[in-house]
Amino acid sequence: MMFKALIAQLLVSFLILQLVSSAFQVTTPPVGSPISPKIDCDGGCNVRCGLSSRPDLCKRACGTCCARCGCVPPGTSGHYEVCPCYGNITTHGGRRKCP
Repeated sequence: MMFKALIAQLLVSFLILQLVSSAFQVTTPPVGSPISPKIDCDGGCNVRCGLSSRPDLCKRACGTCCARCGCVPPGTSGHYEVCPCYGNITTHGGRRKCP
């Protein structure tokens, strides 16, 4: 009888230790995982909207798209294949949102 109580106590102690240790585990990304670098949306949008006839409107739309996609295509127009997400965002009317 005493042996069974000792075994039961050991099992309960082991279970409690497992629960406590799992509560304090910290997960980190693997060392080699690709983490996307932060992009300078303001700088990219200043270049992208440099020749726009309405630069403030262009920069506002570009900034929204950059924040969503994390990239801005090079140049002042086109090159959407470099950043497909940027080129695929549309307005409610179905027109391309990103300049």
